[in-house]
Amino acid sequence: MIHFVISDGRRAEVIGLYMIEHGATVRAASAHFGISKSTVHKDVTTDLRHQNPALFTAVAELLEKNKSERHLRGGEATRQKYSRAEKQKDFLKI
Repeated sequence: MIHFVISDGRRAEVIGLYMIEHGATVRAASAHFGISKSTVHKDVTTDLRHQNPALFTAVAELLEKNKSERHLRGGEATRQKYSRAEKQKDFLKI
C-alpha cells in the first residue's frame, strides 16, 4: 500500500500508469493505493479521459480485458475453494 499523498490532479495518471505497468484490476489498484474501488474507477474512466487521452485509451482496453476475463477468475476461485475444502475433509478423515 502506498503511504504518501498524491495530488488530486495527478492521481488519475499515477493510478492509470500503475494499472498498465502491473496489469492490475481496479480492486488491486485500490488496495495498492489505499483508496476505494469507486474512486479508482472514477479516476481512470472520467478524470483520466481529460488529463491524458492516450493513457485513458490504454486503461480502457485493460478494463475491458479484465471485464471479459472476470468470469474465468471467479470460476477458478470457486474451483480452488472446493479443492481446498475437499483436501481438508480428506485430512480430517485420517
